[in-house]
Amino acid sequence: MNALAATSRNFRRAARLLGLDSKLEKSLLIPFREIKVECTIPMDDGSLSSFVGFRVQHDNARGPMKGGIRYHPEVDPDEVNALAQLMTWKTAVAAVPYGGAKGGIGCSPGELSRSELERLTRVFTQKIHDLIGTHTDVPAPDMGTNAQTMAWMLDEYSKFHGHSPAVVTGKPIDLGGSLGRDAATGRGVMYATEALLAEYGKSISGSTFVIQVSHSGLPNYFYKMVKGE
Repeated sequence: MNALAATSRNFRRAARLLGLDSKLEKSLLIPFREIKVECTIPMDDGSLSSFVGFRVQHDNARGPMKGGIRYHPEVDPDEVNALAQLMTWKTAVAAVPYGGAKGGIGCSPGELSRSELERLTRVFTQKIHDLIGTHTDVPAPDMGTNAQTMAWMLDEYSKFHGHSPAVVTGKPIDLGGSLGRDAATGRGVMYATEALLAEYGKSISGSTFVIQVSHSGLPNYFYKMVKGE
């Protein structure tokens, strides 16, 4: 079962438990908009390479859509659809006034130079700039992307719409980013782990963990907390 099928299955289970109307359930499974774009860039060796970029805007009923941009070779429409749907539920459960979206480019960021990554990010932004915005859809970093990626997106978006720092989150501090952003994911994992262990009368101290590290790495904050540093 792929990511989208699994996510939709879990949503249907939740919908039944909540007693949602079948028409509403079906509506919530269909994304607001799916975007697929070709991103062709010159490589450092003078050749041209084409990559496929995606942005799925799932739902904006509670506010502007919100979600990360990931760079990974396995990025595909089903994965991005699943993650966009999960962002909708995540923002709702957290009671923040946003909807859900997700994006990505099928590429291997570790095999691209900094200048190639910048060109790819800027071309992708050029293709979707009229569909994102502070009150529409706000991208963020994800697997394979970081604050520098968001800085490139912000700069490219601003060429079309003027300086709009709120169009992306996860940007560098000197461009209006938030303190603590780099550690936020790991900190959230730590809090969730503490809450889960508490239900069984346990704590992080004295426990043994197995950590699966993604291609983008695990935030150092959580690693240090688990190690007790």
